[in-house]
Amino acid sequence: MDERSPLEVEIRRRITAAGPMPVAEYMALCLGDAEHGYYMTRDPLGARGDFITAPEISQMFGELIGLWMAAVWKQLGAPENIRIIELGPGHGTMMKDALRAVQVMPAFRDALVVHLIEISPALRAQQERTLDALTTQVLWHAALDEVPNGPAIIVANEFFDALPVNQAVKSERAWHERQIEIDFAGNLAFTVARDPLPRFEMLLPPAARQAPEQSIFEWRADTVAMDIGRRIADDGGAALVIDYGHVESAVGETLQAVGQHAYADPLTTPGGIDITAHVDFQALARAVEAMGANGFGPVEQSQFLRRLGIETRAAALKAKATSRAAADIDSALARLLGHDRTGMGMLFKVAAFAHPSVGALPGFEA
Repeated sequence: MDERSPLEVEIRRRITAAGPMPVAEYMALCLGDAEHGYYMTRDPLGARGDFITAPEISQMFGELIGLWMAAVWKQLGAPENIRIIELGPGHGTMMKDALRAVQVMPAFRDALVVHLIEISPALRAQQERTLDALTTQVLWHAALDEVPNGPAIIVANEFFDALPVNQAVKSERAWHERQIEIDFAGNLAFTVARDPLPRFEMLLPPAARQAPEQSIFEWRADTVAMDIGRRIADDGGAALVIDYGHVESAVGETLQAVGQHAYADPLTTPGGIDITAHVDFQALARAVEAMGANGFGPVEQSQFLRRLGIETRAAALKAKATSRAAADIDSALARLLGHDRTGMGMLFKVAAFAHPSVGALPGFEA
C-alpha cells in the first residue's frame, strides 16, 4: 500500500517525466500547490499548529506595529486615504492588535483601509473571524498588485522566509543548481545539475566568490521586493519587513522544515510540513532600493522593539495584571527580545523602506 501523500505522488511524477526538480520549484509546490500545498490546506499557526509567530506571543508586538504605522502616516503628511497592506497576515492577530492601538489617533484610524494579501483559504477564514468585530474596512487580495494605487504602508512579518528559495552548489570549477531527484533507493534526495549555471559567479556578491567547494548559495526571485519598492517610489509610503535572516549575502544553507514545533527533513511528507529559508536582507534591500525607495536597517528585532518602547508598554500592562499574568508578560518579553536559543531578539531582523521624501523612520533613527 502506497502511503505517499497526493503531493508527493505528483512531485515524483514530474521528476520521472522531466528530470530532477529545482529546489525552488519543490518548495513552491510544497507550500502553495492549489490542492495539496501546506498553506492551502491547513492553519499552521499556534500551539496546535507547527509554529508560533511574534503576534501570537504577545499583544505588545502588534500594538507597537500599529503605533509605528500611525507615526509613519504623520511623516507622510497625514494623507486622507492610506492603504495599510499586510503580506501574509497569519491569523490576523497583528492587524487586530495594531488597529486597537491606533484608536488613540482617530484621524489615522479614519484615513486607513486595510488590505490583506493572502493565498490560503484556511488562513483567510481565520483572519475573517479575528477581524470580524472591527469597524475598519478590510479587503483581501491574492497579490500585492491587486491593491489600488495610492499612498501605502506595507508590513510583512515572517512573509519572505516562506517564498521559494533557489540553491546552487559550488564544484571545483563552477556553480551548479541544486535539485531534487529520486535516488536508487526510491527516495527523494538532493542532487546537483550536471551542467553549470552560466556566468553565475558574476552575479554573486564578492565575498561568496571565493567560497570553498560544496558551498551552497541561496537566492530568491526579487519580484515581491521590487513590487514593494516600485509602489513606494511611485505612490509614496513606507514598508516594514520583520523576519529571521542574515544582514549580508553569504554562502551557507538555511533551508529548513518544521512540523509540530520540531525540525523535520524537508524532503519528507511534501505538503505536510512548513519549509522556509532565512531572508538575505542585503539582497532584499538591493531589490527594493533599485526601484527608487530608500532603505533603513536592518536592525535586530530586540533593538527595534526597545526603541519603540516595548519595555514601557510591558510595565504598563504588568501594573494592571495579576501575578500570573505579569509572569506571562515577562515571559513574552523575554521571547521577543532574547538573544538565547529560544529568543527572537537577535535572529530576527527588521528593515524598513520609504519614499525618498520621507526621513528616517521610527526605530531607525541614527
